[in-house]
Amino acid sequence: MIRRTAGSAMRRGERAAGALPRARVRARVRVRARVRVRAARLAVAILLVPALLGAAGASGETVPLSGDGPGERLDVTLSRVADPATPTSPADATDPTRPVPGGTGRLVSVEFRLENTGTAVYEDSPAAAAHLLDTYGHRYTGTGISTEAGPAFPDTVTLGPGGTAHGFVTFRLPEGAPLAAVQFALNGGLADDVGHWSLS
Repeated sequence: MIRRTAGSAMRRGERAAGALPRARVRARVRVRARVRVRAARLAVAILLVPALLGAAGASGETVPLSGDGPGERLDVTLSRVADPATPTSPADATDPTRPVPGGTGRLVSVEFRLENTGTAVYEDSPAAAAHLLDTYGHRYTGTGISTEAGPAFPDTVTLGPGGTAHGFVTFRLPEGAPLAAVQFALNGGLADDVGHWSLS
């Protein structure tokens, strides 16, 4: 009887002595859940960029890339970045066919130099081949918008072996989105070999 009474007393005293009130327990659970969500988002961001990486370089460096077909090779140089970029046509600033997440945004123009170092003819759309990443993990595909930074690439660029081309690819992204990196891949951006230039 003494043991049972002592045990019952201990159980009754647990809440007063060591257990937390339910409100505090719920608060701790919410904080832990928020920490887990933030950790999960960070893990996705960390995994996203390396998963898309191929050859890496800094702005101004040349990255050699291969396409999926035989003899498809291209040296790609990221020359400069204009952020923000002013469209040469005012209509491009508010073009409804090129929406911006959140409804407002800015243009960023990236200049590339392309040199065909392979044995096959390069025929591709640089706008489709290029992507811009922000620090939130969003990925934006290039457009053919012309800006005051310089002339845009034509819709299709054709280069024989040894041929070169210069031009801009412009991206539309939300106002204030911090730039993280630019990527480029042959075959309309679908080749396995992906060039990556860090902007942060």
